[in-house]
Amino acid sequence: MEEFELVVGLEIHAQLSTKSKAYASDSAGFGDDPNTNISVITLGHPGTLPKANAQVIDFAIKMGLATNCTIRLENQYARKNYFYADLPKGYQITQDTTPICTNGFVDVKLKDGTVSRVGITRIHMEEDAGKSIHDQDYRDTLIDLNRAGVPLIEIVSEPDIRSSEQAGAYLTELRKVLRYLEICDGNMEEGSMRCDANISVRKKGASEFGNRCEVKNLNSIRNVQRAIEYEFQRQVELVKAGEHIDQNTLNFDAATGKTSVLRSKEMANDYRYFPEPDLPPVVLTNEYIQAIERDMPALPEQLFKRFTTEYQLTPYDANVLLDQKELAQYFMELGTHCANYKLAANWIMGAVKSYLNEQAIGITEFPIPPIQIAAIIQLIESNKINNTSATQILFPALINNPTANVAELAQSLNIIINTSDEDMMAFVNEVLAKYPDKVAEYKSGKKGLLGLFMGEVMKLAKGKLDPKEANKLVVAALEK
Repeated sequence: MEEFELVVGLEIHAQLSTKSKAYASDSAGFGDDPNTNISVITLGHPGTLPKANAQVIDFAIKMGLATNCTIRLENQYARKNYFYADLPKGYQITQDTTPICTNGFVDVKLKDGTVSRVGITRIHMEEDAGKSIHDQDYRDTLIDLNRAGVPLIEIVSEPDIRSSEQAGAYLTELRKVLRYLEICDGNMEEGSMRCDANISVRKKGASEFGNRCEVKNLNSIRNVQRAIEYEFQRQVELVKAGEHIDQNTLNFDAATGKTSVLRSKEMANDYRYFPEPDLPPVVLTNEYIQAIERDMPALPEQLFKRFTTEYQLTPYDANVLLDQKELAQYFMELGTHCANYKLAANWIMGAVKSYLNEQAIGITEFPIPPIQIAAIIQLIESNKINNTSATQILFPALINNPTANVAELAQSLNIIINTSDEDMMAFVNEVLAKYPDKVAEYKSGKKGLLGLFMGEVMKLAKGKLDPKEANKLVVAALEK
Protein backbone atom coordinates (compact mmCIF):
# COMPACT_ATOMS: atom_id res chain seq x y z
CA MET A 1 0.00 0.00 0.00
CA GLU A 2 2.84 2.40 0.83
CA GLU A 3 3.98 2.62 -2.79
CA PHE A 4 0.58 3.97 -3.89
CA GLU A 5 -1.01 7.37 -3.51
CA LEU A 6 -4.70 8.08 -3.03
CA VAL A 7 -6.25 10.82 -5.20
CA VAL A 8 -9.72 12.13 -4.29
CA GLY A 9 -11.93 14.94 -5.52
CA LEU A 10 -15.32 15.63 -3.91
CA GLU A 11 -18.53 16.98 -5.38
CA ILE A 12 -20.83 18.38 -2.70
CA HIS A 13 -24.46 19.26 -3.32
CA ALA A 14 -25.79 21.75 -0.76
CA GLN A 15 -29.53 22.38 -0.66
CA LEU A 16 -30.07 26.09 -0.12
CA SER A 17 -32.27 27.36 2.71
CA THR A 18 -34.60 29.48 0.61
CA LYS A 19 -38.33 29.63 1.21
CA SER A 20 -39.17 29.02 -2.44
CA LYS A 21 -37.68 26.90 -5.22
CA ALA A 22 -34.93 27.85 -7.64
CA TYR A 23 -37.16 28.77 -10.59
CA ALA A 24 -40.72 28.74 -9.19
CA SER A 25 -42.62 30.15 -6.22
CA ASP A 26 -43.47 26.71 -4.77
CA SER A 27 -42.44 26.15 -1.16
CA ALA A 28 -39.01 24.59 -0.67
CA GLY A 29 -39.95 23.33 2.80
CA PHE A 30 -38.79 19.92 4.02
CA GLY A 31 -41.08 17.27 5.50
CA ASP A 32 -44.42 18.34 4.03
CA ASP A 33 -46.93 15.81 2.68
CA PRO A 34 -45.78 14.26 -0.62
CA ASN A 35 -46.53 16.16 -3.81
CA THR A 36 -47.99 19.23 -2.09
CA ASN A 37 -45.20 21.73 -2.87
CA ILE A 38 -45.62 21.57 -6.64
CA SER A 39 -46.96 23.69 -9.48
CA VAL A 40 -47.23 23.62 -13.27
CA ILE A 41 -43.72 25.12 -13.43
CA THR A 42 -42.23 22.45 -11.17
CA LEU A 43 -44.00 19.76 -13.18
CA GLY A 44 -42.71 21.16 -16.47
CA HIS A 45 -46.07 21.74 -18.11
CA PRO A 46 -45.92 23.12 -21.68
CA GLY A 47 -46.05 26.90 -21.93
CA THR A 48 -44.73 27.54 -18.40
CA LEU A 49 -41.66 29.71 -17.83
CA PRO A 50 -39.13 29.57 -15.01
CA LYS A 51 -37.92 32.65 -13.16
CA ALA A 52 -34.58 32.79 -11.34
CA ASN A 53 -34.72 33.10 -7.54
CA ALA A 54 -32.52 36.10 -6.63
CA GLN A 55 -31.71 34.68 -3.18
CA VAL A 56 -30.16 31.59 -4.79
CA ILE A 57 -27.73 33.87 -6.61
CA ASP A 58 -26.93 35.76 -3.40
CA PHE A 59 -26.30 32.52 -1.50
CA ALA A 60 -24.01 31.20 -4.24
CA ILE A 61 -22.01 34.45 -4.14
CA LYS A 62 -21.68 34.20 -0.36
CA MET A 63 -20.31 30.67 -0.58
CA GLY A 64 -17.91 31.70 -3.33
CA LEU A 65 -16.59 34.61 -1.27
CA ALA A 66 -16.27 32.40 1.81
CA THR A 67 -14.17 29.89 -0.14
CA ASN A 68 -11.87 32.44 -1.81
CA CYS A 69 -13.41 32.03 -5.27
CA THR A 70 -13.54 34.42 -8.19
CA ILE A 71 -17.15 35.48 -8.80
CA ARG A 72 -18.23 35.48 -12.46
CA LEU A 73 -20.05 38.64 -13.52
CA GLU A 74 -21.96 37.19 -16.50
CA ASN A 75 -23.74 33.95 -15.71
CA GLN A 76 -25.72 31.78 -18.08
CA TYR A 77 -28.01 28.89 -17.31
CA ALA A 78 -27.92 25.57 -19.14
CA ARG A 79 -30.14 22.54 -19.63
CA LYS A 80 -28.76 19.19 -18.57
CA ASN A 81 -30.87 16.58 -20.34
CA TYR A 82 -31.47 13.14 -18.91
CA PHE A 83 -34.46 10.96 -18.12
CA TYR A 84 -35.27 9.89 -14.61
CA ALA A 85 -38.62 9.08 -13.05
CA ASP A 86 -38.46 11.87 -10.48
CA LEU A 87 -37.21 14.57 -12.89
CA PRO A 88 -40.55 15.82 -14.25
CA LYS A 89 -39.22 18.17 -16.94
CA GLY A 90 -36.86 15.59 -18.35
CA TYR A 91 -33.98 18.04 -17.87
CA GLN A 92 -32.33 19.96 -15.06
CA ILE A 93 -31.64 23.70 -15.12
CA THR A 94 -28.01 24.12 -14.09
CA GLN A 95 -24.82 25.92 -15.19
CA ASP A 96 -22.35 24.37 -17.58
CA THR A 97 -19.62 26.56 -19.03
CA THR A 98 -20.22 29.60 -16.83
CA PRO A 99 -20.21 28.52 -13.15
CA ILE A 100 -20.80 31.48 -10.86
CA CYS A 101 -17.73 30.77 -8.69
CA THR A 102 -14.32 29.46 -9.79
CA ASN A 103 -10.74 28.89 -8.58
CA GLY A 104 -11.23 28.93 -4.82
CA PHE A 105 -9.73 27.01 -1.92
CA VAL A 106 -10.32 25.91 1.66
CA ASP A 107 -7.60 25.35 4.26
CA VAL A 108 -8.27 22.41 6.58
CA LYS A 109 -6.55 21.41 9.81
CA LEU A 110 -5.52 17.78 10.35
CA LYS A 111 -5.12 15.96 13.67
CA ASP A 112 -1.33 16.32 13.65
CA GLY A 113 -1.69 20.11 13.47
CA THR A 114 -0.76 20.48 9.82
CA VAL A 115 -2.85 22.64 7.51
CA SER A 116 -3.59 21.44 3.99
CA ARG A 117 -5.19 23.38 1.16
CA VAL A 118 -7.95 21.87 -1.01
CA GLY A 119 -8.64 23.72 -4.23
CA ILE A 120 -12.19 24.39 -5.41
CA THR A 121 -12.65 24.12 -9.16
CA ARG A 122 -16.13 25.60 -9.34
CA ILE A 123 -19.41 26.28 -7.58
CA HIS A 124 -22.49 26.36 -9.76
CA MET A 125 -26.22 26.78 -9.22
CA GLU A 126 -28.77 24.14 -10.17
CA GLU A 127 -32.05 22.56 -9.11
CA ASP A 128 -32.69 19.28 -7.32
CA ALA A 129 -34.69 16.34 -8.68
CA GLY A 130 -37.63 14.77 -6.86
CA LYS A 131 -37.41 11.71 -4.66
CA SER A 132 -38.04 8.08 -5.56
CA ILE A 133 -39.24 5.96 -2.62
CA HIS A 134 -38.59 2.23 -2.99
CA ASP A 135 -39.42 0.83 0.46
CA GLN A 136 -43.05 1.80 1.11
CA ASP A 137 -44.77 -0.32 -1.52
CA TYR A 138 -43.46 -3.76 -2.46
CA ARG A 139 -44.93 -3.51 -5.97
CA ASP A 140 -44.23 0.07 -7.04
CA THR A 141 -41.75 2.88 -6.65
CA LEU A 142 -43.45 5.97 -5.24
CA ILE A 143 -42.54 9.47 -6.46
CA ASP A 144 -42.53 12.61 -4.31
CA LEU A 145 -41.89 15.74 -6.37
CA ASN A 146 -41.76 18.19 -3.44
CA ARG A 147 -37.97 18.31 -3.76
CA ALA A 148 -38.03 18.85 -7.55
CA GLY A 149 -36.80 22.37 -8.24
CA VAL A 150 -35.36 22.97 -4.76
CA PRO A 151 -32.20 25.09 -5.22
CA LEU A 152 -28.74 23.59 -4.92
CA ILE A 153 -25.18 24.70 -5.25
CA GLU A 154 -22.65 22.09 -6.33
CA ILE A 155 -19.15 22.58 -4.92
CA VAL A 156 -16.53 20.72 -6.96
CA SER A 157 -13.07 20.31 -5.48
CA GLU A 158 -9.77 19.81 -7.25
CA PRO A 159 -8.33 16.26 -6.90
CA ASP A 160 -6.17 17.52 -4.01
CA ILE A 161 -7.30 15.15 -1.27
CA ARG A 162 -4.82 12.45 -0.27
CA SER A 163 -6.41 10.75 2.74
CA SER A 164 -9.80 9.95 4.23
CA GLU A 165 -8.92 12.18 7.19
CA GLN A 166 -8.31 15.13 4.87
CA ALA A 167 -11.62 14.41 3.10
CA GLY A 168 -13.46 14.39 6.43
CA ALA A 169 -11.79 17.63 7.54
CA TYR A 170 -12.66 19.32 4.22
CA LEU A 171 -16.30 18.23 4.42
CA THR A 172 -16.52 19.31 8.06
CA GLU A 173 -15.09 22.73 7.24
CA LEU A 174 -17.42 23.28 4.26
CA ARG A 175 -20.46 22.24 6.29
CA LYS A 176 -19.40 24.65 9.04
CA VAL A 177 -19.09 27.49 6.50
CA LEU A 178 -22.51 26.71 5.01
CA ARG A 179 -24.04 26.82 8.49
CA TYR A 180 -22.27 30.03 9.53
CA LEU A 181 -23.55 31.69 6.35
CA GLU A 182 -27.01 30.25 7.16
CA ILE A 183 -27.50 29.20 3.53
CA CYS A 184 -27.76 25.41 4.16
CA ASP A 185 -28.43 23.43 7.34
CA GLY A 186 -25.84 20.80 6.35
CA ASN A 187 -27.97 17.88 7.55
CA MET A 188 -26.57 15.02 5.50
CA GLU A 189 -28.98 12.51 7.04
CA GLU A 190 -31.91 14.52 5.60
CA GLY A 191 -30.22 14.86 2.22
CA SER A 192 -29.78 18.62 2.37
CA MET A 193 -26.04 18.07 1.93
CA ARG A 194 -24.85 15.16 -0.19
CA CYS A 195 -21.44 14.10 -1.41
CA ASP A 196 -20.06 12.21 -4.41
CA ALA A 197 -16.44 11.05 -4.17
CA ASN A 198 -14.19 10.61 -7.20
CA ILE A 199 -11.48 8.17 -6.17
CA SER A 200 -8.37 6.89 -7.96
CA VAL A 201 -4.90 5.59 -7.12
CA ARG A 202 -1.49 5.98 -8.67
CA LYS A 203 2.11 5.10 -7.91
CA LYS A 204 3.77 7.64 -5.63
CA GLY A 205 5.69 10.16 -7.70
CA ALA A 206 3.52 9.63 -10.79
CA SER A 207 2.11 12.75 -12.45
CA GLU A 208 -0.76 11.18 -14.37
CA PHE A 209 -4.02 10.27 -12.67
CA GLY A 210 -5.37 6.74 -12.70
CA ASN A 211 -8.88 5.77 -13.79
CA ARG A 212 -11.33 7.12 -11.26
CA CYS A 213 -14.49 5.63 -9.81
CA GLU A 214 -17.28 7.87 -8.57
CA VAL A 215 -19.10 6.83 -5.38
CA LYS A 216 -22.53 8.48 -5.40
CA ASN A 217 -24.79 10.01 -2.76
CA LEU A 218 -22.79 9.48 0.42
CA ASN A 219 -24.93 10.66 3.32
CA SER A 220 -22.48 11.18 6.18
CA ILE A 221 -18.93 12.37 6.64
CA ARG A 222 -17.97 9.03 8.17
CA ASN A 223 -19.40 7.14 5.20
CA VAL A 224 -17.40 9.33 2.82
CA GLN A 225 -14.26 8.34 4.73
CA ARG A 226 -15.22 4.66 4.81
CA ALA A 227 -15.93 4.60 1.07
CA ILE A 228 -12.56 6.24 0.35
CA GLU A 229 -10.70 3.77 2.56
CA TYR A 230 -12.43 0.76 0.96
CA GLU A 231 -11.92 2.01 -2.60
CA PHE A 232 -8.23 2.76 -1.99
CA GLN A 233 -7.62 -0.79 -0.83
CA ARG A 234 -9.75 -2.31 -3.61
CA GLN A 235 -8.10 -0.32 -6.39
CA VAL A 236 -4.56 -0.93 -5.10
CA GLU A 237 -5.22 -4.67 -5.02
CA LEU A 238 -6.49 -4.56 -8.62
CA VAL A 239 -3.43 -2.64 -9.82
CA LYS A 240 -1.08 -4.99 -8.00
CA ALA A 241 -2.82 -7.95 -9.64
CA GLY A 242 -2.27 -6.35 -13.06
CA GLU A 243 -5.99 -5.76 -13.61
CA HIS A 244 -7.67 -2.73 -15.17
CA ILE A 245 -9.75 -0.30 -13.10
CA ASP A 246 -12.99 0.42 -14.93
CA GLN A 247 -14.29 3.95 -14.69
CA ASN A 248 -17.56 3.03 -12.99
CA THR A 249 -20.18 4.84 -10.96
CA LEU A 250 -20.46 3.08 -7.61
CA ASN A 251 -22.89 2.72 -4.75
CA PHE A 252 -21.71 2.46 -1.13
CA ASP A 253 -23.37 0.03 1.28
CA ALA A 254 -23.05 1.47 4.80
CA ALA A 255 -23.94 -1.90 6.37
CA THR A 256 -21.06 -3.78 4.74
CA GLY A 257 -18.67 -0.88 4.15
CA LYS A 258 -18.24 -1.97 0.53
CA THR A 259 -18.89 -0.41 -2.87
CA SER A 260 -20.69 -1.99 -5.82
CA VAL A 261 -21.19 -1.01 -9.45
CA LEU A 262 -24.20 1.24 -10.04
CA ARG A 263 -23.48 1.78 -13.73
CA SER A 264 -20.48 1.39 -16.02
CA LYS A 265 -18.99 4.16 -18.13
CA GLU A 266 -20.48 2.52 -21.21
CA MET A 267 -23.87 3.37 -19.69
CA ALA A 268 -22.89 6.97 -18.84
CA ASN A 269 -25.41 9.60 -19.84
CA ASP A 270 -24.85 12.06 -22.67
CA TYR A 271 -26.32 15.11 -20.98
CA ARG A 272 -26.43 17.20 -24.20
CA TYR A 273 -25.92 20.52 -22.43
CA PHE A 274 -27.18 23.58 -24.23
CA PRO A 275 -28.06 27.14 -23.10
CA GLU A 276 -31.37 27.41 -21.22
CA PRO A 277 -33.62 29.31 -23.64
CA ASP A 278 -36.19 30.41 -21.04
CA LEU A 279 -33.81 32.20 -18.64
CA PRO A 280 -31.78 35.28 -19.60
CA PRO A 281 -28.16 35.58 -18.44
CA VAL A 282 -27.66 37.04 -14.96
CA VAL A 283 -25.25 39.98 -15.09
CA LEU A 284 -23.70 40.99 -11.77
CA THR A 285 -21.70 44.09 -10.85
CA ASN A 286 -18.71 44.41 -8.55
CA GLU A 287 -20.74 46.80 -6.39
CA TYR A 288 -23.45 44.18 -5.95
CA ILE A 289 -20.89 41.56 -4.92
CA GLN A 290 -19.23 43.97 -2.48
CA ALA A 291 -22.59 44.74 -0.86
CA ILE A 292 -23.15 41.02 -0.26
CA GLU A 293 -19.64 40.67 1.16
CA ARG A 294 -20.23 43.52 3.62
CA ASP A 295 -23.34 41.73 4.87
CA MET A 296 -21.58 38.42 5.53
CA PRO A 297 -21.05 37.23 9.13
CA ALA A 298 -17.66 36.43 10.64
CA LEU A 299 -16.62 32.98 9.44
CA PRO A 300 -14.96 30.15 11.42
CA GLU A 301 -11.44 30.94 10.18
CA GLN A 302 -11.75 34.60 11.22
CA LEU A 303 -13.25 33.70 14.59
CA PHE A 304 -10.54 31.09 15.20
CA LYS A 305 -7.91 33.84 14.96
CA ARG A 306 -9.94 36.05 17.30
CA PHE A 307 -10.50 33.26 19.84
CA THR A 308 -6.81 32.29 19.94
CA THR A 309 -5.46 35.86 20.03
CA GLU A 310 -7.94 38.26 21.65
CA TYR A 311 -9.44 35.61 23.95
CA GLN A 312 -6.15 33.65 24.24
CA LEU A 313 -7.86 30.26 24.04
CA THR A 314 -6.04 27.12 22.99
CA PRO A 315 -6.65 25.92 19.41
CA TYR A 316 -8.55 22.94 20.85
CA ASP A 317 -10.90 25.12 22.90
CA ALA A 318 -11.43 27.47 19.96
CA ASN A 319 -12.35 24.61 17.62
CA VAL A 320 -14.84 23.13 20.11
CA LEU A 321 -16.59 26.48 20.53
CA LEU A 322 -16.58 27.17 16.80
CA ASP A 323 -18.12 23.83 15.90
CA GLN A 324 -21.55 25.44 16.04
CA LYS A 325 -22.25 29.06 15.17
CA GLU A 326 -24.78 29.47 17.99
CA LEU A 327 -22.29 28.09 20.54
CA ALA A 328 -19.65 30.55 19.35
CA GLN A 329 -22.15 33.40 19.62
CA TYR A 330 -23.10 32.34 23.16
CA PHE A 331 -19.42 32.37 24.14
CA MET A 332 -18.84 35.80 22.60
CA GLU A 333 -21.81 37.24 24.48
CA LEU A 334 -20.54 35.62 27.68
CA GLY A 335 -17.19 37.28 26.95
CA THR A 336 -18.83 40.72 27.10
CA HIS A 337 -19.78 40.04 30.75
CA CYS A 338 -16.72 38.06 31.86
CA ALA A 339 -13.05 38.83 31.29
CA ASN A 340 -11.85 35.35 32.30
CA TYR A 341 -12.26 33.87 28.83
CA LYS A 342 -10.62 30.54 29.70
CA LEU A 343 -13.00 29.95 32.61
CA ALA A 344 -15.92 31.03 30.41
CA ALA A 345 -14.87 28.54 27.74
CA ASN A 346 -14.50 25.79 30.37
CA TRP A 347 -18.02 26.41 31.62
CA ILE A 348 -19.51 26.17 28.14
CA MET A 349 -17.50 23.07 27.22
CA GLY A 350 -18.19 21.49 30.62
CA ALA A 351 -21.43 22.09 32.53
CA VAL A 352 -23.34 23.75 29.69
CA LYS A 353 -22.52 21.19 26.97
CA SER A 354 -23.13 18.30 29.38
CA TYR A 355 -26.61 19.65 30.06
CA LEU A 356 -27.27 20.14 26.34
CA ASN A 357 -26.20 16.57 25.61
CA GLU A 358 -28.30 15.13 28.44
CA GLN A 359 -31.38 17.01 27.26
CA ALA A 360 -30.64 16.47 23.53
CA ILE A 361 -31.12 20.18 22.83
CA GLY A 362 -29.10 22.94 21.17
CA ILE A 363 -27.66 26.05 22.77
CA THR A 364 -30.55 28.11 21.37
CA GLU A 365 -32.86 26.14 23.70
CA PHE A 366 -30.60 26.53 26.74
CA PRO A 367 -32.55 28.41 29.43
CA ILE A 368 -29.70 30.26 31.18
CA PRO A 369 -28.58 33.51 29.49
CA PRO A 370 -24.81 34.22 29.26
CA ILE A 371 -24.97 37.03 31.84
CA GLN A 372 -26.08 34.49 34.47
CA ILE A 373 -23.16 32.17 33.71
CA ALA A 374 -20.90 35.23 34.06
CA ALA A 375 -22.41 35.85 37.52
CA ILE A 376 -21.53 32.28 38.56
CA ILE A 377 -17.96 32.77 37.34
CA GLN A 378 -17.73 36.04 39.29
CA LEU A 379 -18.70 34.24 42.51
CA ILE A 380 -16.03 31.59 41.84
CA GLU A 381 -13.34 34.19 41.09
CA SER A 382 -14.15 36.14 44.25
CA ASN A 383 -13.83 32.90 46.28
CA LYS A 384 -17.44 33.09 47.47
CA ILE A 385 -18.25 29.62 46.12
CA ASN A 386 -16.07 26.77 44.90
CA ASN A 387 -16.29 25.17 41.48
CA THR A 388 -17.83 21.94 42.80
CA SER A 389 -20.71 23.77 44.50
CA ALA A 390 -21.15 25.94 41.43
CA THR A 391 -21.51 23.03 39.01
CA GLN A 392 -23.31 20.52 41.25
CA ILE A 393 -25.65 22.78 43.24
CA LEU A 394 -25.92 26.33 41.87
CA PHE A 395 -26.02 25.48 38.15
CA PRO A 396 -28.89 22.93 38.44
CA ALA A 397 -30.85 25.37 40.62
CA LEU A 398 -30.36 28.11 38.04
CA ILE A 399 -31.63 25.79 35.29
CA ASN A 400 -34.96 25.71 37.13
CA ASN A 401 -34.94 29.44 37.85
CA PRO A 402 -32.91 31.12 35.07
CA THR A 403 -33.79 34.71 36.00
CA ALA A 404 -32.90 34.42 39.70
CA ASN A 405 -30.32 36.69 41.31
CA VAL A 406 -27.30 34.37 41.25
CA ALA A 407 -25.67 35.67 44.44
CA GLU A 408 -28.94 35.48 46.39
CA LEU A 409 -29.60 31.99 45.03
CA ALA A 410 -26.14 30.83 46.17
CA GLN A 411 -26.83 32.30 49.62
CA SER A 412 -30.18 30.53 49.84
CA LEU A 413 -28.53 27.23 48.87
CA ASN A 414 -26.06 27.69 51.75
CA ILE A 415 -22.98 27.25 49.56
CA ILE A 416 -21.24 30.58 50.25
CA ILE A 417 -17.68 29.87 51.37
CA ASN A 418 -16.79 30.48 55.02
CA THR A 419 -13.41 32.16 54.82
CA SER A 420 -12.72 32.24 58.57
CA ASP A 421 -9.33 30.62 59.28
CA GLU A 422 -10.59 29.68 62.73
CA ASP A 423 -13.54 27.74 61.31
CA MET A 424 -11.38 26.08 58.67
CA MET A 425 -8.81 25.03 61.25
CA ALA A 426 -11.58 23.47 63.32
CA PHE A 427 -12.44 21.21 60.39
CA VAL A 428 -8.77 20.44 59.71
CA ASN A 429 -8.05 19.53 63.34
CA GLU A 430 -11.14 17.31 63.50
CA VAL A 431 -10.05 15.35 60.43
CA LEU A 432 -6.42 14.94 61.57
CA ALA A 433 -7.62 13.76 64.99
CA LYS A 434 -9.86 11.20 63.26
CA TYR A 435 -6.98 9.64 61.30
CA PRO A 436 -3.83 9.61 63.48
CA ASP A 437 -2.44 6.53 61.68
CA LYS A 438 -2.81 8.24 58.30
CA VAL A 439 -1.16 11.37 59.67
CA ALA A 440 1.82 9.28 60.74
CA GLU A 441 1.99 7.64 57.30
CA TYR A 442 1.88 11.04 55.63
CA LYS A 443 4.73 12.28 57.77
CA SER A 444 6.72 9.19 56.91
CA GLY A 445 6.52 10.04 53.21
CA LYS A 446 3.10 9.01 51.88
CA LYS A 447 2.24 12.46 50.52
CA GLY A 448 -0.56 11.01 48.39
CA LEU A 449 -2.71 10.89 51.52
CA LEU A 450 -3.22 14.64 51.24
CA GLY A 451 -6.22 13.97 48.99
CA LEU A 452 -7.86 11.90 51.74
CA PHE A 453 -7.52 14.69 54.28
CA MET A 454 -8.76 17.32 51.86
CA GLY A 455 -11.77 15.22 50.90
CA GLU A 456 -12.74 14.76 54.54
CA VAL A 457 -12.29 18.47 55.32
CA MET A 458 -14.48 19.50 52.37
CA LYS A 459 -17.06 16.90 53.37
CA LEU A 460 -17.26 18.27 56.92
CA ALA A 461 -17.53 21.82 55.57
CA LYS A 462 -20.20 20.71 53.07
CA GLY A 463 -18.25 22.40 50.30
CA LYS A 464 -18.33 25.82 51.96
CA LEU A 465 -14.56 26.28 51.95
CA ASP A 466 -12.12 27.66 49.45
CA PRO A 467 -10.21 24.50 48.40
CA LYS A 468 -6.95 26.41 47.87
CA GLU A 469 -7.03 28.01 51.31
CA ALA A 470 -8.13 24.77 52.94
CA ASN A 471 -5.28 22.92 51.20
CA LYS A 472 -2.76 25.39 52.60
CA LEU A 473 -4.06 24.89 56.15
CA VAL A 474 -4.11 21.09 55.86
CA VAL A 475 -0.49 21.01 54.58
CA ALA A 476 0.63 23.45 57.28
CA ALA A 477 -0.99 21.33 60.00
CA LEU A 478 0.55 18.12 58.65
CA GLU A 479 4.03 19.62 58.36
CA LYS A 480 4.13 20.74 62.00
